[in-house]
Amino acid sequence: MLDGIRVAQDVGFDAIKINTVVKRGVNDDDVLAIAEHFRGTPVTVRFIEFMDVGTTNGWNLDQVVPSAEIIERISAVHPLEPLRPAYRGETANRWRYVDGAGEVGAISSVTEPFCGSCTRARISADGKLFTCLFASRGHDLRALLRDGCTDAELEAALAGIWNARDDRYSELRTADTPTERIEMSYIGG
Repeated sequence: MLDGIRVAQDVGFDAIKINTVVKRGVNDDDVLAIAEHFRGTPVTVRFIEFMDVGTTNGWNLDQVVPSAEIIERISAVHPLEPLRPAYRGETANRWRYVDGAGEVGAISSVTEPFCGSCTRARISADGKLFTCLFASRGHDLRALLRDGCTDAELEAALAGIWNARDDRYSELRTADTPTERIEMSYIGG
């Protein structure tokens, strides 16, 4: 895998990001080692809180390692300072090493939901638009296209879906949250 990263860098990629999901009792003891492995390289590791991304991953709130804890662990050895978002709607909070040895990120969708500033939608392989990773259903765009809608009609339908969305799953999540939702792998994570 590292050889693949070096090759990607050699062919002109400016920034390389690696995402790693952190799950208590599974790999949370490796957080510092992972950060140190990529410290001083052009690779930004983004630590993701273990999420309930469907119903098949056996999610339990007790297995979530809060991003704040992850950043504290790294910063205790290699001091970090927060960075501003690189763009509106960025899902990862970013920190840079105070000594300039790179940066790390954290996606805190469980402990610090960002539903209100979310700018993401996904389209499944069968043409359904999902306005949230945790949606229980999608909106059928394929039918619109097959019925011959114009670009303007498609644009109006997309705007209507987006403007009417009320997705707040991550903000409302609790240990007792209903489990009926799409599998993240179905919509491309």
